[in-house]
This record gives sequence, structure tokens and C-alpha cells, in this order.
Amino acid sequence: MRAMWKGAVSFGLVSVPVKLYSATESHDISFRQVHAKDGGRIKYQRVCSIDGEEVAYADIAKGYETDDGEMVILDDSDLAELPAHSSREISVEKFVPTDQIDPMMLEKSYYLEPEKSGLKPYALLRDALRESDRVAVVTVALRTRTTPAVLRVRDDVLVLQTLMWPDEIRNPDFGSLRDVEPPKPQELKMAQLLLETLAGDYDPAEFEDDYAEAVQTLVQAKLEGGEVKQTKEAAPSAGEVVDLLAALQKSVSAAKTARGEEPTAVADDADEADEAVDDAVDEAPPKKKASSKSGTKKADKSADKKSVAKSTSAKKTSAKKPAAKEQPAKKTAKKATARKSA
Repeated sequence: MRAMWKGAVSFGLVSVPVKLYSATESHDISFRQVHAKDGGRIKYQRVCSIDGEEVAYADIAKGYETDDGEMVILDDSDLAELPAHSSREISVEKFVPTDQIDPMMLEKSYYLEPEKSGLKPYALLRDALRESDRVAVVTVALRTRTTPAVLRVRDDVLVLQTLMWPDEIRNPDFGSLRDVEPPKPQELKMAQLLLETLAGDYDPAEFEDDYAEAVQTLVQAKLEGGEVKQTKEAAPSAGEVVDLLAALQKSVSAAKTARGEEPTAVADDADEADEAVDDAVDEAPPKKKASSKSGTKKADKSADKKSVAKSTSAKKTSAKKPAAKEQPAKKTAKKATARKSA
């Protein structure tokens, strides 16, 4: 990675020289607009909407359009008078509890690498944040504009995450939510049972971008002149759920069947549903404890996999199940973004 910014984190009289790196990168698929006949790229001309003439790049200025449609033209001298900041300092304003930062406020993430002269104070700030379960609210000037951000710890690295401004978070004023009827006790208990049945730990490796892989396969097939296999269509939506309790019960049974367990009996009332939830909690496998050594993690994970494999194999032998694929398919995370056009 190449550092995109150099500066220092300052808190009190302590200064930590650091380098800033972008922590994320987009792997989204984008397409170019081309001429279908010969594949030539489509180019766009800069044309004035008033006189219809093409405008040279040197004659293009910045314009601010008001709410009533008025256009205010700003030149370089106007922009030079605007407040601009080029400070190379990440100034800590205060240290706040981690749970006070709404994830909705987080925008872009950056890694902070210490310079050799700042290794000790860097480790000091990192460990202090981790032990206190706090994040540092800071201000930083990126691309001449000051923005609020937070410093948090990820593994052994300090991460700078810029924050949205409060007025950039929309207010979800949905009137329909005020008219919704509260769920029935049986529905709530069965929903809790479904949550317990599907409970587990988050593993990013379980998800994959099947759309990106499909595009790459399609492109490669066309390059090689081979046939392209059509992917299976997604199952049609069931539409509006009329009997919520029955749908939850079926979801619980389907989830257990998929894991090779006996389907849960239907609970007729809230008390039976409550007992079913308690049983699911008692039967749930214990959560894995975090280990500081990667070798211990791998050994524990391997042992857990062998134990689960034996248990699942025994249950699958006794339970009647419909024919399944030879290899379980990974969960796929469908990207909601539309295909981009260049």
C-alpha cells in the first residue's frame, strides 16, 4: 500500500507521527458504455445547455445551484476566499465510550501506521484505547477540508474513520410504523426461537460476491469462445405473509432440517413457545472463547469442526431428508448496487 497522507496524532503534549492508508477498496463490477456494433467506447461532449455549443475545458467554471434554480458562478478568486485547512495534525478532542458512536455516522476508514520515531507513543495510545473501551473523537484536514473522525483499535492497528455530519443522516419518518399492531405473544416467542436456531458467530469468509464471480466467468467464456451456462433463477418471493406465526414455525423447522436436526414441534400457545425457546438455548452449542494465540484458535476450530461433523453425520443418518447437493453451497451476499455505467 502507498501512504496517501502523512501527519501526526496529537493528544495533550504527546505527538505520534503517522502515515495514512486507505483501509478499504471497492471490488464492485462496472461496465463501460460501448457501441454494440463494434465495441467502441461512447464519448461525451461538454455542451452548453443554453447555446448548444461545445465548451472547452478551460472555459468551464464551478456553479452552485440554489433551491429555486438560480445558478451562482464561482471563479478561482471566489474559491480562494473560502476557509481551507492544510494542517497535518489529527487533533484529539475527547475520548468517549465506544457505544456512543452510532455506526450510521461512520463513513470512510483509514489505517494509521506509526513512523519509527512514534512506535512507543503509538502503542501507548492503542493499548489505552483498548483497555478503556473508548474511542478518540478527532478532527483532521483531508483534501483541504476539516472533518470529524474517530480513532479506534482494530487488531493491533489504529484506524481512523471519518464521520458524517449530523445533518447528513436522514430522519426515517415512516408513518406506517406508528400504525402497526404489536406482535402476538406466540409470534414473539416463535421469533425468538428462530433467532436462537439461527444464532452463531459472524465469519466474513462464509459470504461471497456471486455476482462478481458470475461476471468474470461470463467474460472469460466469451473470450475463449465457449458456451455460457445460465445460472439458476432465484426462488420467487412468497409475497405477503398472512399467518406470521405459521411462517416463523416453518422457518425454524426448515433451519433445523438444513442443519440435520429434528424439526421443532409446532407450539400452540405462548407457554409452549417459551419452553421451546428455552430448549433451543440449552441445546445451542457453547460460543467459542477468543484466544490470544492464533495456533490455539486453529486447533480449537479444527477440533470443533471434527466434533460437529461427527454429530451432524449421526443425525443425518437417522433423519429422513430430501436429496441435497453433494457439497453445501456457501451463503451469498447479493449486492444491492445497480450495474454501473462508465
